[in-house]
Amino acid sequence: MERVVCKFCGTSVADAGQVRRVMAIVRSDPRRRAVVVSAPGKRDSHDRKITDLLFLCHQLAGSQLDFAEPFGLIASRFHELAEQLGVAGAADEAVEELRAGLDGGESADWVASRGEHISARVIAAAMGATFIETASLLGIDSQGRPTHESYERLATAMARDALYVIPGYYGRGPNGRVKVFSRGGSDITGAVVARALAAEVYENWTDVSGFMMADPRVVERPLPMREVTYAELRELAYMGASVLHDEAIFPVREVGIPIHIKNTNAPDEPGTQIVPHRALGEAPVVGIAGRVGFTVIHVSKALMNRELGFGRRVLGILETHGINFEHMPSGIDTMSVVISEDELVDRLEVVLEEIQRTLVPDQVQVFEDMALITTVGLGMDHRVGVASRLFGSLASGGVNVRMISQGMAEQNIIVGVQRADFEPAVRAIYEEFVHEHQAV
Repeated sequence: MERVVCKFCGTSVADAGQVRRVMAIVRSDPRRRAVVVSAPGKRDSHDRKITDLLFLCHQLAGSQLDFAEPFGLIASRFHELAEQLGVAGAADEAVEELRAGLDGGESADWVASRGEHISARVIAAAMGATFIETASLLGIDSQGRPTHESYERLATAMARDALYVIPGYYGRGPNGRVKVFSRGGSDITGAVVARALAAEVYENWTDVSGFMMADPRVVERPLPMREVTYAELRELAYMGASVLHDEAIFPVREVGIPIHIKNTNAPDEPGTQIVPHRALGEAPVVGIAGRVGFTVIHVSKALMNRELGFGRRVLGILETHGINFEHMPSGIDTMSVVISEDELVDRLEVVLEEIQRTLVPDQVQVFEDMALITTVGLGMDHRVGVASRLFGSLASGGVNVRMISQGMAEQNIIVGVQRADFEPAVRAIYEEFVHEHQAV
């Protein structure tokens, strides 16, 4: 029996009208037998996400303050949703459980999970579907990852040829209590369910029609990516392409289940397919992504290459201070460590002092306010001149490249530029390679 697992984001279930769209999408394909739902998102720009209100309730309750106002917004939202979907009362019991949990000092994870829990109960009632409680089936380990035992338990619970509605975002932690994934974790739940059911495809329904080749806030009306591999998407997601939770790839990637990103409000648009492998075609570049807010520590020392363990000691200093690094381009007598400003916070001076004291370098330089841009495509290693074109486009755009990083696999090229050059650089690279996608 072929099955398709569907996950719907918060805006897809924000109100009764959106839920009716979801119901129509599910009914349009009999293979769609498992539906994972998020907590209701914003209905408009002035609205509040249910999950944000739940965290606020827990914070107020934990401080012995009155949480009546945010709780009232949550309760009225779910009561209204149930009534408009023709299942008045479907949220009543779960809403009262939430109030009791807040009064009784339930954990932040339990409180936060109630958005998905109540959403799934109401939508299951409206669809006439079976509600699946993931707290007893989906294990989440101490690192926030799904446990392997989850797949068999979920498969057993959904063995019948029936329609199931599953709350996203939460499961059972190592201590047996409710535990949530990181924000956006309903994407992970969908992937886990898809793997458990050996789904033909995992459909992730959101409010955009797939991934774009570049950030639409930087590039005006960028072309969509129709197909991208798991590996390519990991590189892009690391640099900020954020339609899908980046950890949602792993459960399905291990067994080769494709992910299809679709738009709930434009279901006929093709969206983006995330696949294990793809034909490389004529276009060597699949997408461009980038982030700002990096600091580069550049260390110089004569005969560094002969000083055994020099690089290890630099990284050991960062580890001692609990600082992750992003990249480490190097030369024969130099090495640079790229660090997110969020990691450094106020520890830069102490790190520099320790490098000077323990490594006795000839020079240490700090470059702040840097941006990283990655140009990604599996076809890059099959095409001569891709790097030349990329750097030529940056030169033509008046962008000074401060750093270059490329691995042997030639799946991506990362350049570092000053923050002021970030957007011109992204636009220059995009314009250089976009015409090939238009021709394909």
